[in-house]
Amino acid sequence: MKSDLVIVYHRAPYEEREEDGEVVLREHGSPNGIVPTLKALLGRMDRGAWIAWKEAEDPAHPAFERVVEISDSYGTYAVTRLPLTAEQVRSFYHVTSKEAFWPILHGFKERYNYDPVDWPTFRSVNWAFAEAAAEEASDDAVVWVHDYNLWLVPGYLRQLKPSVKIAFFHHTPFPAADMFNVLPWRKEIVDSLLACDSIGFHIPRYAQNFVSTAHSLTRARLAEDMETSPCMAREGTALSEVFTPLALSVDGRTVHLDTNPVGVNFDYIEELAAAPAVTEKVEAIRAGLDGGQLILSVSRTDYTKGNIQQLEAIQRLLQRRPELHGKVRFMLVSVGANRAMSAYEDIQQRIEELTGHINGAFGSFEWQPVSLISTAIPLPELVAYYRAADVAAITPLADGLNLVASEFCAAQGADGKGVLILSEFAGAAVLLEGAIPVNPFSHAHMDKALDQALAMPEEEARGRMGLLRSSARRFTLESWAEATRRHFAMLREGPAPQERTAPAAPFHLKAVP
Repeated sequence: MKSDLVIVYHRAPYEEREEDGEVVLREHGSPNGIVPTLKALLGRMDRGAWIAWKEAEDPAHPAFERVVEISDSYGTYAVTRLPLTAEQVRSFYHVTSKEAFWPILHGFKERYNYDPVDWPTFRSVNWAFAEAAAEEASDDAVVWVHDYNLWLVPGYLRQLKPSVKIAFFHHTPFPAADMFNVLPWRKEIVDSLLACDSIGFHIPRYAQNFVSTAHSLTRARLAEDMETSPCMAREGTALSEVFTPLALSVDGRTVHLDTNPVGVNFDYIEELAAAPAVTEKVEAIRAGLDGGQLILSVSRTDYTKGNIQQLEAIQRLLQRRPELHGKVRFMLVSVGANRAMSAYEDIQQRIEELTGHINGAFGSFEWQPVSLISTAIPLPELVAYYRAADVAAITPLADGLNLVASEFCAAQGADGKGVLILSEFAGAAVLLEGAIPVNPFSHAHMDKALDQALAMPEEEARGRMGLLRSSARRFTLESWAEATRRHFAMLREGPAPQERTAPAAPFHLKAVP
């Protein structure tokens, strides 16, 4: 039976564990996160499918079933596991996606590494995803492709199954043309994306950047735009846009541009924060502070997240304000993204060295100014730290959105007085009202933001948190999923399949070895 909605995403929609010597597929324990939200959309369909990868020593004869049927609390759906060798995963994901694409997407041209990229392998993996999607999709299905490591899937899929509606969602920033066009495969990538019926972004800036890139490489023209909604236009912020593009015209077709920021499961986090066990943990954390203030930061270990700059700001704070010694603690949760990659290894090593230096220079037997946590913290415990923190410092150098900021707001509760310091270069900065905006590239800005947050009167802090919580409630996982559902319904009401043809594609899209 073919599927009406096919989700193409590198992550599998379950947790795979070994129990009593057998591999067991378990539903995710928490309803918070992007994967449960995507599964909730699948559950609304008569038949849904998910395409992911699974490592195999011999892809021709994998030691697992390629297609399995999953039944959980979200419904029943098919999961196709593409067998990829360890070398294919390394080449397609860790090298091409992380060493070539990732730095360009986030504006770090100096970290871009073209030399080790094996483009034929990237093409072949994307072709395999497209074939699997075409096999699962009904003739009028929506195929929803996620993120930059699958950039070529839409172009291949349009050739394999021209009748389907293709939607793409970017979970990262999309850079301006001058940055994106560093990629030597820029035309091939943009041609593939323009084969979509819809391309989704978190905020208007990223959609505008895609328009400028498409203008620079193709004959695509802006067909429609609108004044940006006030709830996505924090005036004067670095990523604000006055107008939001809605559609491009490409060879007589319309490609919709859907600006729809992902959110958090606000109600779930709020309920979790009020749970007795979490409340008890909050009290224990605060008791351990002995009347001092807690500054919290949570992120992955990545050069885009600004962890080193944040530690340096704490170091400067302690140097210029000795009266805070013993009265302020900084907790940095920096979870390793991939220690096998040298770029992340170097960042983690620098974070550890700087943490040790600060604690050695300013700490005492009774007080250590910095606590570094490099492993993932279970969500209930993390929510307790959100609630206990006086300040959350979320200061990435670049970030597609940043859901930690919204999680912090949800965990604060109706009477919360935590202060949020938020980088202007996180997509969330144009959505959340009430934060202290900061430019993480400026020492003066970082220092001023910390001073302001630590000295903020309680009444002002509560007022700001009220604004933050109201704005975070506008952008939840539920609202994102509902807006997506409506958008897909609109796509299905478009031209009938026989009226649509596959766009012209360069020769290299015709076949992949």
